[in-house]
Amino acid sequence: MIDTTTFEAHRRMLFGIAYRMLGSVADAEDVVQDAWLRCSQVSTPVENPAGYLTRTVTNLALNRLTSAAATRERYVGPWLPEPLVTRPDVGEEVELAESVSLAMLVVLESLSPLERAVFVLKEVFGFSFREIAGMLDRGEAAVRQVGSRARAHVQARRPRYDAPAEVRRQVTEEFLAACLGGDLNRMMELLAPDVTAWSDGGGKVKAALRPQRGADKVARFLAAVIAQPMDDPQVHAVDVNGRPGLLLTAAGRPDTVACAEVEDGRITEIRIIRNPEKLRHVLP
Repeated sequence: MIDTTTFEAHRRMLFGIAYRMLGSVADAEDVVQDAWLRCSQVSTPVENPAGYLTRTVTNLALNRLTSAAATRERYVGPWLPEPLVTRPDVGEEVELAESVSLAMLVVLESLSPLERAVFVLKEVFGFSFREIAGMLDRGEAAVRQVGSRARAHVQARRPRYDAPAEVRRQVTEEFLAACLGGDLNRMMELLAPDVTAWSDGGGKVKAALRPQRGADKVARFLAAVIAQPMDDPQVHAVDVNGRPGLLLTAAGRPDTVACAEVEDGRITEIRIIRNPEKLRHVLP
């Protein structure tokens, strides 16, 4: 059996696995809770609690991915992960160490469910191919092949940004100030000429159905989002999956979360989450 103390000692890792696989805070929390309910009912001793819990969470997440595939195919507009939002001064106190940037989660989304599971377990959490094969009830050679394919796919598509954390924060804060001041010229100075912005409204709120490309289009789109009529709008500097971002609230409720990627002192990518269902866990 697995007691509460043992489970809680592994909760952070389990959430990290589920969140990386699912791209959803709510689903990851549900999977971890389901894993606890299953494991708490095991009456026999468990020799390797970490392995047993990881196997349980991984397979529950795989089941969720299978059922979510059809839903995501029907999704309105770009699909973005649910963000992990924290205040910059408390970023070390949450599961961000087990998280990844929104850009990387989008890359993982392009893998098959099995590839995602193997990649996350091997490349992020350091399990051996033999251990993963046991968790997934597959041959080690087959799992090794899947892992090699997934690694090559991620390496070819993974984001490469060289800006130090302090530069990302400075550029993001300057851009936020320009947005709030309605300074389109300064906004475009801080945007790379080929910047791309994705916005996820899920068909529930206003958002661009296709990526916006180019400094002029992106600047005007963001200015329109911030300038939209709303009750008591407030903009907060936050960390989004460990990177500088912003949270826009209306009447004390989360309205928009945005995160930028910076290269050579300019913003190259912006991801904007407005789907209310993906912001339910965000604290204003």
